[in-house]
Amino acid sequence: MKLQLTHHLDGIDWHWLAQVFERAPLGGRDPALLEMSFRNSQVCCFAHIDGVLVGAGRALSDRVLWTVIYDVALLPEHQGKGLGKAIMDSLAEQAGAAQVMLYAAPGKEPFYAKLGFRAMKTAMAKFADTERAQARGLIE
Repeated sequence: MKLQLTHHLDGIDWHWLAQVFERAPLGGRDPALLEMSFRNSQVCCFAHIDGVLVGAGRALSDRVLWTVIYDVALLPEHQGKGLGKAIMDSLAEQAGAAQVMLYAAPGKEPFYAKLGFRAMKTAMAKFADTERAQARGLIE
């Protein structure tokens, strides 16, 4: 098993990456919107095992004070092997900011807690579809 982390968007199969998100399971993603969100992010990381895309993540950063990590996804058969940590470490290192915030799916908190992340008491969000966000457990 050969792990390779890449940071460029060339050659990414966005339909396959949407399947990675679906299987992770992080819900359905429109491949065109997924591509647009990664292209508009300052920092990206793609994990490949033996040349096959198995995971990804992205972040927005001012590269000084704050980075916010989004969309970390990894195929279930590769979870629990250190690949998610490798993606997270790569994103934080590339961004270079002092503080890192994270947008995580409900239920994934124990993984991120092992990496040093803690729940925030003051974080808030405004979603385009409030009812869906509430149903998914993202907001109260």
